[in-house]
Amino acid sequence: MVSLETPLTTRTVEGGHDMARTKPTKSIIQCQLKLKLRPAQERMLNRWLWHLTAVFNWAYKTVEHNANQGIYLSRYDLESRLAFHSGRMGIPARVLDGAARTAHDAWQRCFQRLARRPRMKGRRNRLNSILFRQVINRVECDRIFVSGFGMVRFHRQEIPAGRITGARLIRRSSGWYFSLFVEASPRSIPVLSSGEIGIDPGFVSLISLSTGEKVEQALELKQTAMRLAQSQRGSDRRLTARLKEREANQRKDRNHKLSRRLLSENALICWSKDSHRAIARTFGKSVASAAHGQLRQMLAYKCRAGGREFIEVPNRYSTMTCSACGARSGPTGYAGLSVRQWTCGCGASWDRDVNAALNTLIAGRGLRLERVGDGSSGIVT
Repeated sequence: MVSLETPLTTRTVEGGHDMARTKPTKSIIQCQLKLKLRPAQERMLNRWLWHLTAVFNWAYKTVEHNANQGIYLSRYDLESRLAFHSGRMGIPARVLDGAARTAHDAWQRCFQRLARRPRMKGRRNRLNSILFRQVINRVECDRIFVSGFGMVRFHRQEIPAGRITGARLIRRSSGWYFSLFVEASPRSIPVLSSGEIGIDPGFVSLISLSTGEKVEQALELKQTAMRLAQSQRGSDRRLTARLKEREANQRKDRNHKLSRRLLSENALICWSKDSHRAIARTFGKSVASAAHGQLRQMLAYKCRAGGREFIEVPNRYSTMTCSACGARSGPTGYAGLSVRQWTCGCGASWDRDVNAALNTLIAGRGLRLERVGDGSSGIVT
């Protein structure tokens, strides 16, 4: 059962709540419901996915073929070509339009250089979600009405009060989930203090703070990784998929709780901006398991929603620069990665990661002063 009381399933995806305003603004909150499907309902959804995969691939090739000739179709052009096909397939028309729209939006992000080239759906890249564009109005204590599908039971949980603007059915290894997009006011994170902190992401420790605290990797993730390795050696695909999902849920839960704590304790959060994609080419698994990009994203949107400041600082010279005197006397290069403790010529002794976090905080304060002087607002990157 997934509950909205935990930060795992509740997140603000756009907009936010500004604490300086007296009237809170509404935003879109995502709520995930674990469904309890009957065997006939599950077979119907699997059949829908089979046909929607063909619709997605058709829309994919149609957009690609026309784009090569300099013709860029709109979403409505694709949807008009699917007219009268819903009755033949036994699938609601809005569901068919949702599959075509998903392919069109994927190409649009590629054309705008916001994402990589999309891929067609198949055996190795399955279509595992169904988009519902219609507004869902009938929600009971443990049932929800889906147009074209009927009433569906789900594990009882709290749903935010607001208008449901859309939904998506998602198939995962642990079952089917209904992801609702609710227009509601998000819950504000309680403010405990108004400190300032610098964060240096690492891989031995998850993050190092300018206060000297180091957040270690969660023990549950290490245990799940060991079980995942055993299932992969045993060639158990179902168990492997389930353990991968559990590992992703544990990582997201850890990042939600950590970002919530940092936000409640600090009014200014400075993040050392690293090129994780470049680092991953060398260090691989340790970079991916840390999920620093997910944590940075959570801090960014929660700071916007909670009226806090989040500043990204370039990490150049942050490790080798002494935060006390400013001299660049610290370890450098790949050979210096093994040096975790060092002493500057001024007599200050530093932990490598804590010193980098202090330099991040110092640089973040400077960027904040520049932003105030320019009269600009928003997140500094």
